[in-house]
Amino acid sequence: MTSPANDRRQRVQAAETGLAILKALTRLGGAASLTAIGNEVGESTAKVHRYLASFVQEGFVVQNPQTLQYHLGTESIRLGLAALRQCDPVRLGEGALLRMRESLETTCFIAVMGNIGPTVLRMEEPPLPVTVNIRPSSVLPLLWSATGQVFLAFTDNADIQQRARQEYAAGSADQRALIPNGPQAIAALCGTVRAQGCAIVRDMLLRGISAVSAPIFDANGHVSAVLTALGASSGFDFRLDGKVCSQIIGEAASISAAMGYLSS
Repeated sequence: MTSPANDRRQRVQAAETGLAILKALTRLGGAASLTAIGNEVGESTAKVHRYLASFVQEGFVVQNPQTLQYHLGTESIRLGLAALRQCDPVRLGEGALLRMRESLETTCFIAVMGNIGPTVLRMEEPPLPVTVNIRPSSVLPLLWSATGQVFLAFTDNADIQQRARQEYAAGSADQRALIPNGPQAIAALCGTVRAQGCAIVRDMLLRGISAVSAPIFDANGHVSAVLTALGASSGFDFRLDGKVCSQIIGEAASISAAMGYLSS
């Protein structure tokens, strides 16, 4: 006779196997043969078929009668849509903002691309914040802020590129001096940001203030938001291999993963 403990363990193992099969079907593009699914999870086709039959009965999987391939069904689609409705980068990033505020002792915020530019939505400040004229709803420039540079570098949008060129033309002599060679250097700036995985700005938007920003990607690989930390340049570690850049990039990657983004 099977003991209650063994029975629970068998149910857990069965659930884990079932979830592994659904994950395998997802990795295979949402449609695959029985053999391909079995190979993906490392199980026999007979065992996988039993699970798939149950999933078909419950509406999580359907089988194409012509090709005999298995597809994700209506219930799987509903499950995915429910998860997508929760993919709010600001909500998912709340924990990251609190961790960064405590460990880095810097002002941290999440911004999204609004109608007139990168817009701060959620902000956390340390007990003794650096006084900066940035608050929730503040709109930041594309070229002169780390936040804007990330949107500019990781967003393939002609309107945003044009707006950046207009910003350069309207910038002060001091600002334009920070990006030599003008509009031609904007492409090089974007390449540097992409290669680094973050933007690093020192005394560019605000004198005496440095900032680091990293992209938050959605499930389609598009930048949905940007995570930023800023502080007084005199005590701000803006090295690419320093603590600030490492944590910003790591936290942004974790939020992206929660949004469904699969890094290559």
